[in-house]
Amino acid sequence: MDRRDFLSFSGLGLAGAMLPHSRVIAAETLLAPVDGAARKARADAALAAARQAGASYCDVRIGRYLRQSLITREDKVQNVVNTESSGIGIRVIVDGAWGFAASNRPGPDAAAATARQAVAIARADARTRTQPVQLAPVAGVGEVSWRTPLRKNAMEVPIKEKVELLLAVNAAALNAGADFAASRMFLVNEQKYFASTDGSYIDQDVHRIWLPFTVTAIDKASGKFRTRDGLSAPMGMGYEYLDADPAGKFALPGGVTGYGRSYDVMEDVVAAAKQARAKLSAPSVKPGKYDLVLDPSNLFLTIHENVGHPLELDRVLGYEANYAGTSFATLDKREAGYRWGSGIVNFTADKTEPGSLGAVGFDDEGVRTRRWDLVKDGVLVNYQATRDEVHILGETESHGCSYADSWSSVQFQRMANVSLAPGKDKLSVADMIKDVENGIYIHGRGSYSIDQQRYNAQFGGQLYYEIRNGQVTRQIEDVAYQIRTPEFWNACAAICDESDYRLGGSFFDGKGQPSQVSAVSHGSATTRFNGINVINTARSLG
Repeated sequence: MDRRDFLSFSGLGLAGAMLPHSRVIAAETLLAPVDGAARKARADAALAAARQAGASYCDVRIGRYLRQSLITREDKVQNVVNTESSGIGIRVIVDGAWGFAASNRPGPDAAAATARQAVAIARADARTRTQPVQLAPVAGVGEVSWRTPLRKNAMEVPIKEKVELLLAVNAAALNAGADFAASRMFLVNEQKYFASTDGSYIDQDVHRIWLPFTVTAIDKASGKFRTRDGLSAPMGMGYEYLDADPAGKFALPGGVTGYGRSYDVMEDVVAAAKQARAKLSAPSVKPGKYDLVLDPSNLFLTIHENVGHPLELDRVLGYEANYAGTSFATLDKREAGYRWGSGIVNFTADKTEPGSLGAVGFDDEGVRTRRWDLVKDGVLVNYQATRDEVHILGETESHGCSYADSWSSVQFQRMANVSLAPGKDKLSVADMIKDVENGIYIHGRGSYSIDQQRYNAQFGGQLYYEIRNGQVTRQIEDVAYQIRTPEFWNACAAICDESDYRLGGSFFDGKGQPSQVSAVSHGSATTRFNGINVINTARSLG
C-alpha cells in the first residue's frame, strides 16, 4: 500500500489523533532519531534565562509526541493517521507565583525567550496571588533515562502489517456470524526530556498500545441489534502485547476468556461475534438485588470513576469542579478514619507497575515515581497529590503524579494507576461463584453515569451471566448496577487471589480546562459484591 494513499484519508482517525500544534506526517518520520545534545542545549538556555530573569525555580519539558491511529470497518480502511507534535514548555516560580509559556520554535535562543515570557507571566500573576506556592523539595538526579520495556516497538511494525491484522479481525467476526465489524489500533510514543533548576536531566521514552473492536449482530426480522466490544485492555507495552501468548489467557466460567499481559484478538473477536448473536435471544434481567461477580475487565472502570477520581486531591479541594465535579471524599473524612470499604478492601496508587498505562520512571515534575496506599483495610488513608499540593496533607514528598499530555500544556495532578489489591487467601473465580445463590457475572466495560461528587453511580458491561445456586447458567441482557460508593465497597465480600489479577485501563481519560488526555490502568482480581441493586436498562418507563 502506498503511504500517500493512507495519508489522504480524513475523518474519525484524524480527529482522534490530532492534538494542538501537531502535524500529520509520513509513517517513516515516527522513527526519526532525536538529537540529545540539542535538547540539553535548549534546556540549559531556558534554565539560565529563567534564573537571570528572577525565577526562584524553573522546569523545562522538551517533548516529541508521536501518535498513530488506524481505523477499519469490514473490508475497508477508513483512516490511517500519523501525527507528530514537538516543542518546549517552561514553568517557573517568581515571587511565589507560577508562570508557564510554551513554544514550538527550535534552538536555544527561542528557549531562552520562552523562559523570559514565563517569568513575565509569573511576575504578573504574583500581583494577585493570595499565598505563595509551596513546592515540596526534590533532589536532583543528574542525567538519567527511563524506557518502557519493549520487545517490539509498535511504531516499527509496517502499517501494511497492522492494517492486515485489523482487516483479518473484521473478517473473522463476519465469518463467525457478525453483521458488522469495526476495529481500530491506537499507538502512542512520548519522547520527553525534563530539566530543572533542582539539577535533573531526565530522558524518558514512553509507549502505549490499544486495539479495540466492536462487532454487531442483527435480527433482520425485527431490526433488533446487539454489539460486543473487545475485552482487551490498553497497555503500556510494545507490539508484543498482540503476540497471543497462551500464558496471558485466563479460562473463566461461562466459557469467557480473560486477557492479561498478552492479547489474542482473533480468539476474542470470534467469541464476540457469537456472543453478540446470543444477546439477541438472551432473556432480559429481572430487576432486584443480586450478588455481583465482577471480572477485572468490568471492575476497572468502577475503580477509575469511584475511587481514582474522587481521591485526586485537586478534585477534593474543589479545583476541578468544572470538569466532572468535585469529590465527596473531603479531607475531614481521612482525619476521621472514614470507612471506604470492607476490611478486605485495599487500594494503592502506583506509577511503577510494569505494563501499566501510567508506568514511568519520573513524573512531569521530575519526581521519581512510587507506590502508596489510598485505602488500607477498608479505611481511607491518603490521596494523590503533586509537589505544590502535598503540604496540604502534612507530607513533605510529592506522590509523583503530575502529567501533561503535551509540551504545550502545563503539567498538573493526574491519576496514578489505582488498583484493588488481590485477596490474600487462595480463591479462584470458580470457587468464588460456588458461594453465590442468586447473582450475575459481568465482563467488559459498558455505559456508565456518575454524579458530580463521585458518590452515586451506575455501570453496565458487555457480557452478563446468570448465577444460580453456585452455577453459571445462561447469558442474560439489559443489566446495569447502581451504587453509592462507600456502600458498594463495604459490600465487597470476596476477592480472588493474585493468580487472577489483571489490568484494565482508560486510554483517553480527560481532565482539566483546557482539557488534557492521559492514560491510566487499574488492576484487580475478580471480586464479589453482595446485595447490589440491578436495574433493567430495557424496561419501558411508560
